[in-house]
Amino acid sequence: MSVSAAIFDMDGLLLDTERVCMSIFQQTCEAQGYPFLEPVYLSIIGCNAGGIERLLRQGYGPQLDYPKLRQAWRQRYHARVAESAIPIKPGVQALLTWLRQQGAPLAVATSSDRELAEVKLRLSGLAPLFDSVTTGCEVVHGKPHPEIYQLAARRLGVDPRHCLAFEDSNNGSRAAVAAGMITYQIPDLVQPDETTRALGHRVLPNLFAVLEELQQANGRVPLPA
Repeated sequence: MSVSAAIFDMDGLLLDTERVCMSIFQQTCEAQGYPFLEPVYLSIIGCNAGGIERLLRQGYGPQLDYPKLRQAWRQRYHARVAESAIPIKPGVQALLTWLRQQGAPLAVATSSDRELAEVKLRLSGLAPLFDSVTTGCEVVHGKPHPEIYQLAARRLGVDPRHCLAFEDSNNGSRAAVAAGMITYQIPDLVQPDETTRALGHRVLPNLFAVLEELQQANGRVPLPA
C-alpha cells in the first residue's frame, strides 16, 4: 500500500527549535534564581502544557513558582519567535516536496499552542505545505498519549494505520506508535531510550535518510492491512 498521509511533529523535527527554547529556559531560570536542571528540561520535550507543568513541578520541587517562571519564559520565547524565523532542520524541504509529489496530504501535530505554531510555521515558510495543523491546546491528553495523532489523522480523513508519522522526541514517538502509525524518529536533543527503541519503529539520523529510504521503496511502505 502506498503512503496515504504524513503527519509531522514541529519543534525539533521540522524546526531547530529545541536548542533555542532550552537556551531561553536556562536564561529565565538564571534570571529568577533557579538552577538550570538540564535532565528535567529534557524530560519535557514533546509534552503539551499540562505535561510540562507537571514535570517541572516534580523536578524543581515546591519552591518553584511555576506561574511566574512560565510567564517569563513564555515572554522571552514569544519575543524570539516574533523577531525571526526558526531555522528549518536538514532534509525538511526535500522530504515535504517529495511527499507532495506522491499526492500525500500533510499535517502537523505539535504540542505547541496554536498561536505559537502558526507563527513559527508562517515565518519559516512551511505553512503553505500543510493541509492542517493540530496543536496541544486542542487535546485533553498530551503526548505520549496518541490523541493528538488520532485527531490529526481524522482531520485529514485518513485511517491512522495508513499514515506516516515523523517525530524527534521519545514522547512523540510513543504517541505516534500508539496511534498505529508507521513512525520514523529522528532524534534531536534526546536519543531514544531502551523502552522507546523497543517499540520497533524506524530511528534514522536525519530526514534525508528517511527520504532515501522511502524513495528506494518507490513510495511504498509496509503498512498494516
